Amino acid sequence: MSQLGIGFLGGGQMARALASGFVQAGRIQGDQIGFFDPSTEAADLFLQQVTGSHLLADAQQLVSQAEVILLAVKPQVIPHVVSELSGKIPAESLVVSIAAGISLDYLQDQLGTTRIIRVMPNTPCLIGAAASAYALGPGATIADAQRVEHLMTAVGLAFALEEHHIDAVTGLSGSGPAYVYLLIEAMSEGGVEMGLPVDVAAQLAAQTVFGAAQMVLETGEHPATLTDQVTSPGGTTLAGLGALEEHGVRAAIVAAVRAATERSIELGNSS
Repeated sequence: MSQLGIGFLGGGQMARALASGFVQAGRIQGDQIGFFDPSTEAADLFLQQVTGSHLLADAQQLVSQAEVILLAVKPQVIPHVVSELSGKIPAESLVVSIAAGISLDYLQDQLGTTRIIRVMPNTPCLIGAAASAYALGPGATIADAQRVEHLMTAVGLAFALEEHHIDAVTGLSGSGPAYVYLLIEAMSEGGVEMGLPVDVAAQLAAQTVFGAAQMVLETGEHPATLTDQVTSPGGTTLAGLGALEEHGVRAAIVAAVRAATERSIELGNSS
């Protein structure tokens, strides 16, 4: 097997989403992607979703062959993984971690390398609609940053930030798709309660969220300005917004981002 462009340590949902997204965007060929995951189920899914990819025998084989080593395991598994790989990362290899809450300092200390970039993506990368951020370790080069930027912008938006912002990114966009799915589900349920067919209500809710998000991105307007544009005095939108405020939806969403951010910090402190 030739040298691999990217090696995924972990073959779970996020790893598969990123790998599939990179291939679909033409940033890398499937046969230049390797991975290792001890779960047979995860390995089978990875091989199915990323055509041409290679299942490697273990983490050490992956590290020895991959130019970019992408840590895509759960935060709770990171201590075991970095212990196994301590001192074994080739100097020419770049380590990219997507493990929530795991700091660059911790990875540097445990792995014995400073050429590390911490990335927080989210699952819409599978359809080219990710919202990601990344932070550089002290040994990461300009070329390393450009490589990660090239990969992550292939699957959506990506922002270079200082590391102290990454936990907040985790709470906002990393966990955020689940908040939006809950919103779509609730909007759909409201439509059904008001008499709409279930399938129609679900599609109307999803398309409404999609269209509203596109309006924010494409117009550059503040969401409050766009809200004002669709809110007439005494109208239906005003009535709906009043119900949302009455039931504390805004405060609940802010609290969700805060709670997820704090959990990300906790995960880092416990590593």
